[in-house]
Amino acid sequence: MQGLRRCSNDVVQLDLSTTVTTTNTSSTSLSIDVEESVETKIQRLITEHPVIIFTRSSCCMCHVMKKLLATIGVNPTVIELDDHEIAALPSSSEDGPGAASNLRNRTPAVFIGGACVGGLESLVALHVSGHLVPKLVQVGALWV
Repeated sequence: MQGLRRCSNDVVQLDLSTTVTTTNTSSTSLSIDVEESVETKIQRLITEHPVIIFTRSSCCMCHVMKKLLATIGVNPTVIELDDHEIAALPSSSEDGPGAASNLRNRTPAVFIGGACVGGLESLVALHVSGHLVPKLVQVGALWV
């Protein structure tokens, strides 16, 4: 299938420069309109999925993120981006100046309920503080 490559059972690599319509392992459709910019495509994916991780194919920390979320009972959507596509990742407006460049250099990046959580360290901190599970329940990614 053009533009999409399955890297493992739960990770798909998506070429954001082509038109793709497919289904990932969690039965959620990934559709891309060729006329959308990379930024628009990424933003749409963020809003369509309650928990989404953007990563590089060479990033081993994505595995740790997925394991943490799976332990809680959440199966996130994982999208592998090329280096030029990572620059299109949005950051939280609360992060202040320079946050976008910091996030772009720190993949994997996780978004929960459309909001940027950050990298692995931020996700773990959210979990340790006891705020991760309520946030996942709030966005409908986890039922308790």
